[in-house]
Amino acid sequence: MELVLNNLPTIAALIGTGVFAGLLAGLLGVGGGIVIVPVLFFLFQSFGVSPQSAMYIATGTSLATIIPTSISSIRSHRKKGNVDAELLKQWGLLILIGVLIGSWLVTKVDGRYLTTLFGIVATLSALNMLFRSGKSALAESLPGRVGQSMIAGCIGFFSSMVGIGGGTLSVPILTAFNYPAHKAVGTAAAIGLIISLPAALYLLIFGQTPVDAPLGTYGYINLVGFVCIVPLTVFFAPIGAGIAAKLDANMLKKIFAVVLLITGTRMLAQLFI
Repeated sequence: MELVLNNLPTIAALIGTGVFAGLLAGLLGVGGGIVIVPVLFFLFQSFGVSPQSAMYIATGTSLATIIPTSISSIRSHRKKGNVDAELLKQWGLLILIGVLIGSWLVTKVDGRYLTTLFGIVATLSALNMLFRSGKSALAESLPGRVGQSMIAGCIGFFSSMVGIGGGTLSVPILTAFNYPAHKAVGTAAAIGLIISLPAALYLLIFGQTPVDAPLGTYGYINLVGFVCIVPLTVFFAPIGAGIAAKLDANMLKKIFAVVLLITGTRMLAQLFI
């Protein structure tokens, strides 16, 4: 009990992160990782963790939280027939290879490189939401086997390196190739599990716990954060979806895109200021 009381501000902040991520996921249909990583990155620093260590732990913890939420999402989308099993068979192994390479690289590179990469991914995602939302597809169909192999490997590689699931990269990529939007979202949930499970396990086992890591950190995963965030994300996502049904979804998405753009540029700016 004394341990909990001594770390109450940290636990309260992590609980708030779960609520925030769940509401945004429901409101906007965005993956939790794109929200959780920057929130944890700045949160851990406020408790005295270095920026480099904060990025390692934010990445690993985010990947761990995606595992249960993606399982829940897969069940929901499968009932609606929106998970493309054939595409997953073609992409699965290549995504996994990309994930393993990316996870290995996370344990080898300076945290500043991960921060840079996340800042770039967040900024590009924000720009895509602002300017590409609702636009026509860039191509009539997905490319051939070689092109799809490159896409699948890159999705696994970059997602595992910045702590995000399948949605942030795979949904805009699939829809850009005229892939049905609802099926893209459902399939992305399954891609998120292929990414998050092996990546989180790798960072838990092979990640070297930073000396300034907060309470409950093993490898690159903060288990306290995992326990606080997951149930609240699952609980508040449907609430967010209910609120979204009563509001202008496009306007909400643009507001989030602006916030994400500011967050991404702030993470990049922190490296040089």
